[in-house]
Amino acid sequence: MRAYPIILLLLLAGCSSAPSNERYDIADDVAPESSPTLDHIEDAQPRYEARSLAGNKDYTLRGQDYQIVDTSTPFSEEGYASWYGKKFHGHKTSNGEIYDMYSMTAAHKTLPLPSYVRVTNTDNGKTAIVRVNDRGPFHQGRIIDLSMAAAVKLDVVKHGTAPVKIELIQIPKPEFTDEWQSANPHFYFVQLAAVTDEAKAKQMATQLEQDFATQVDLKKADSAEVYRLRLGPYLDRDEAVLQRDKAKTNQFPQAFIITSQRELEQKQ
Repeated sequence: MRAYPIILLLLLAGCSSAPSNERYDIADDVAPESSPTLDHIEDAQPRYEARSLAGNKDYTLRGQDYQIVDTSTPFSEEGYASWYGKKFHGHKTSNGEIYDMYSMTAAHKTLPLPSYVRVTNTDNGKTAIVRVNDRGPFHQGRIIDLSMAAAVKLDVVKHGTAPVKIELIQIPKPEFTDEWQSANPHFYFVQLAAVTDEAKAKQMATQLEQDFATQVDLKKADSAEVYRLRLGPYLDRDEAVLQRDKAKTNQFPQAFIITSQRELEQKQ
């Protein structure tokens, strides 16, 4: 791998390794004073999704260590479900999405984000499929925190908690590229560097294509005379991870992944 000019401005990534204590210290949650009818809301529709860049590292909270579940084998769990609503509505979940209490979602301490699970209320036999995109609940005996919509469907809201069994729905990774269009709404890029000289940036882009045998995206930053050099785009997050790790061992030790959706980018 050839050496690159010293004029590179490496861009650092920041990500949270553990959920915030503050989020789980809020007092009793409540349902809104009025809401649409939720009894007939449809289950979440399971589909393959790559792991979110945020919220998928092992972490420690309140002195307890949590390891993300290996989903290559079946996973099920029994315990109590709780629910969360108005106080968290509109705030970020652990994987960076916005919590919507009217969607069929849930929080779990160690399942990958996102995941799909079938939840059965063992008191009444009612079942629902939810998409796990958050961390919690961190109370003894509770294994899943349901959105208000899911809690209504399972008849948990009026009781506050209920005994449940949860089962991970395992979804195979798409085999063909055209299947990724529906499986993943994101593109992934590997951010390498930023250069202030346009001619130098174009020269480097050409060299990077040869060195990494992959696509290189050269994009001017919106707010400055800076040209960002990044590998991609990739539909498969695993491919982005592979290229990031390759870059880290060859001249770009601080390379990181960003996601892009409808031209809006967020560093994770």
